[in-house]
Amino acid sequence: MTVTAVVALVIFLVTIVLVITNRIEASAAALIGVAAMIWTGVMSEQEAFLYVDWNVMAILLSIWIIAGYFGKTGVPEWLAARALALSRGHSGMLVMILSMLAGVLSMFIDNVVVILMLAPVAIPLVRHLGISLVPVILMIGFSANFMGTALLLGDLPPQMLHSVSGAEFFDFVWQFGRPSSFPLLMITFVMTLALMYAYGFRVRRSAPSPVGAAAAGVAPFEAATPAALPVDARIPDRKFAALVVGMFVLTIVGMAFREVLDVRLGFIAMTGTLVLIVLIEVLWRGHDKPHFESILGELDWRAILFYIGLFALVGGLEKVGILEHIAHALTPLFQTNLALGATLLYWVTIPIVGIVEHDAYILTFLYTIRDLKDQGVEPWPLWWMLLWSGTLGSNLTVAGAPALFVALNICEREEARKIPLTEFLRWSVPFTIVASALCYVLGMLVWVLPYA
Repeated sequence: MTVTAVVALVIFLVTIVLVITNRIEASAAALIGVAAMIWTGVMSEQEAFLYVDWNVMAILLSIWIIAGYFGKTGVPEWLAARALALSRGHSGMLVMILSMLAGVLSMFIDNVVVILMLAPVAIPLVRHLGISLVPVILMIGFSANFMGTALLLGDLPPQMLHSVSGAEFFDFVWQFGRPSSFPLLMITFVMTLALMYAYGFRVRRSAPSPVGAAAAGVAPFEAATPAALPVDARIPDRKFAALVVGMFVLTIVGMAFREVLDVRLGFIAMTGTLVLIVLIEVLWRGHDKPHFESILGELDWRAILFYIGLFALVGGLEKVGILEHIAHALTPLFQTNLALGATLLYWVTIPIVGIVEHDAYILTFLYTIRDLKDQGVEPWPLWWMLLWSGTLGSNLTVAGAPALFVALNICEREEARKIPLTEFLRWSVPFTIVASALCYVLGMLVWVLPYA
């Protein structure tokens, strides 16, 4: 490698270490890394700007704004009340329904936003039933992080795949005559929830309080007392809720038919968001409705800056040829035995993204696999296996996914105690192993073996 390539690699690795160790806030670390690459001559400031996929940034920002309005409609509270009614006071079933709800919402809304919407609703239900809060909030976090890759809208990895490969909305449902991300992940998700239900949520028995049960070494959900909570969660303004949900649906439909409209996904998402903002600001001016300024104030601008820096950093690696070198080194393995190569990629990715922020890892290898295509290697089985393992493996620890960090913070705040690592791993490890194993089998059968 050239001196410039070595410098770029060192800056990238140092930046990732700073992000992992949290010595410097992630967004600041990413931007510092970009500045370092510019000042050392790895790339110019114009190139850094152009390496950022502003289409993806427009999608993220637009969907987050709509989700902000959605959280103010009262619909999440209404859904939680329906979940309680459906569970009939069975604590374990309530956890499964809330987890399923989190997973479904995260296909369209950022996983962190889903957690912030559902956790405040779940907490009073959990308190009333007298069950342990930690596994409930963690399951909501795991589920939201899990299903964000099922469709194009929910999380950054599928949007990065769209950026690198050109995958469209319906490609996440059915591609090349076979099921892709949505059906395979949904099957995996349902089976994972069923096994987690058997693992820690199935038993319902009357017992002392969860605190006493925990002291006696009893599993939290063995201490749950079946009870019914009379929740009357009404949607305060049905017209406002209908407007927000309607515009959200129209925006999703517009993005699904991007090829027909022949415009970028980011522009479609931004158009839907702007129409919603105008309607709310005009139709409900002076009424008790969230104003645009308050919605902007709730956005996670740190995450947006981090993603901008991440695209520029990976662009620097691409410019100096590092990703191409990695692709050339991996080419013989994938050309000789695609099944073995996909297996190694999948299972090596899972522990790595458990301790490394998964977005950076996924974006780096999306470009690497793209370069493999020039060597005659079919990229799609590898792209899908990377995307799925990179998402599922990130549920292992809080270092892999910001969503889990948010969920853990909520648990510690509500419990007024530090959650031990062993308590977190008790739920994250079986969830990650089960989900990863199930998805691996489906991915190999549907996508890898037919190309092998």
